[in-house]
Amino acid sequence: MTLTLDSTLLAVEAQVVIGLRLMMLGGGGVAAQAEAHRMVAEKASALWEAAGTLASGGGAHEVVAGYREHVRANARRLRRRF
Repeated sequence: MTLTLDSTLLAVEAQVVIGLRLMMLGGGGVAAQAEAHRMVAEKASALWEAAGTLASGGGAHEVVAGYREHVRANARRLRRRF
């Protein structure tokens, strides 16, 4: 049940981040370009982090929990801009 709840919360939190990023990207400029580069770099980093978690014996719940930490940090960072 915990994995289901955490996955659902991850989906909701990710939608918030997507919305905030779309507003930022829509504004254009240097900040939008930096955010676009950051998004791409985060995807690669998340893949390696998840692979490391799984390789060290962690499970899906640990991967989702790690993603949620990063997504919440992004939401906090982006909310400060608006």
